[in-house]
Amino acid sequence: MPVASPRPDLEIPACGLWGLVFGSLAPEDEDRVAIIDVADGSETTFAELKTYVESAAGGLVHRGVKPGDVVALHCPNSLAFVIAAHAVWRIGAVLTPISLLATEEAIAEQIKDSGTTLLLSVAALGEASANAAKSEGVETIFLDSNNGLQQWFAERRTAPQVSFDPSTHLAALPYSSGTTGLPKGVKLTHENLVMNVLQAQDAQLVTRDDVIFGVLPFFHIYGLTALANLSLTTRATLITQPRFEVESFLTAHQKFGVTFTFIAPPIAVLLAKHPVVEKFNLSTLRAVLSGAAALDEELALAVEKRLGVHVEQGYGMTETSPVTHTNSDPQMNRGSIGKPVANTEHKLVDPESGNEIGLPEPGERSAVGELWVRGPQIMKGYLNRPEETAATLPGDGWLRTGDLAEQDSEGNVFIVDRLKELIKYKGYQVPPAELEALLLNNDHVADAAVIGVVRKGEEIPKAFIVLQQGCENTDAEKQSIMDFVAERVAPYKKIREVEFIDQIPKSSTGKILRRELKAREK
Repeated sequence: MPVASPRPDLEIPACGLWGLVFGSLAPEDEDRVAIIDVADGSETTFAELKTYVESAAGGLVHRGVKPGDVVALHCPNSLAFVIAAHAVWRIGAVLTPISLLATEEAIAEQIKDSGTTLLLSVAALGEASANAAKSEGVETIFLDSNNGLQQWFAERRTAPQVSFDPSTHLAALPYSSGTTGLPKGVKLTHENLVMNVLQAQDAQLVTRDDVIFGVLPFFHIYGLTALANLSLTTRATLITQPRFEVESFLTAHQKFGVTFTFIAPPIAVLLAKHPVVEKFNLSTLRAVLSGAAALDEELALAVEKRLGVHVEQGYGMTETSPVTHTNSDPQMNRGSIGKPVANTEHKLVDPESGNEIGLPEPGERSAVGELWVRGPQIMKGYLNRPEETAATLPGDGWLRTGDLAEQDSEGNVFIVDRLKELIKYKGYQVPPAELEALLLNNDHVADAAVIGVVRKGEEIPKAFIVLQQGCENTDAEKQSIMDFVAERVAPYKKIREVEFIDQIPKSSTGKILRRELKAREK
């Protein structure tokens, strides 16, 4: 039987994102600070933000944007990003956010594939996105130029009221590699995103009195939903910072009295190990929540011990808006993603037989299976990709995550690894994530990644290691690291090869880019 959320079902509201965030703005919240932009030092109240969004929406309509049109947004975390995104939603248009790490070629491909009709960018990012848009015959408006936001604010145009069905009307087209390879547009409706904000609220991730730090990118669904829209809907104060840098991250926490921060595992590693952390007063911080990739229990406990805060964990995908599971229980294993959020259920499926894996006996873990999830936050499919959609959405509302997991007798889930990233050593399955988590517990290791490489016709686990400062790149150090792992795992899981590198390649949300490491082997 599938595992259902322990939370009562939430009613699905008949409103879009504009209605959720601004339609219910109460008089007592109007003067609360909604956003503090670290880059320019501005503070914007909820009332001001609503006015700015309305003016920007009017500006978009004046420039011909209609309901259903796709608008691309290439912008760092900032007040401008939030205004532009909500202006797009206010008029019933569709937002396709563009990664700050995307190349000009990739931007052009996303603009073409999504059917973008207008690009919004900022001059500070350079000409790459504008050049990409021009190559596809699409106009660019720079939000920080004379004909951008300031002009829209000065014009004070209002947008007409729009009417659409939130359950079918697209709100966003973020691009994800999903479970099957090349980037694809993920079709998320207003209902998907509205419900996921409400599900995250119901999980009590943040409160109205929180000061929330927002460094994880808003162009990623994690930042867009869990950072920006959850914070605004809850009437918390959101601190925006364009890019992550450890000292500015810590400085902002101390300066603004941050109480809650969304992070990814690479930031957890820095918080646990970086010496500069000791120089800052983080006493206002009550908790952090890690998402975007699996967090190891020992790493979470190391952060808790060093900072004196509770480390929570969430799980989701672009295809799930993103949140499906949360673990905020201080008594629960920190390595678990917890149970499903409200209106959501999961099951584990044996990838080979297709049979559902049941709950184990108390005190035990189930067999490993692929995690499937079902709920109102599940995407409508991939844009113009019927075969990939069918593979990921097998029917009856279920979505295949592509993640391998175990569960305990109460239905708490433990992510093991990606289905397609398992290393096959002499017929045994070796999860890279397990070895990476173990390596991070070595005092000489600053960061680590593990892939399978072929040696003499056989796949073996190889570790790429970033050494801590002061440690030397020697064969003895390599052997010491391999011995460290060998003492703690079954013989077939041992690291068979080590290479020291300067930096582990990662995505904007902290996922290890194994394909880049594998390319080094060719």
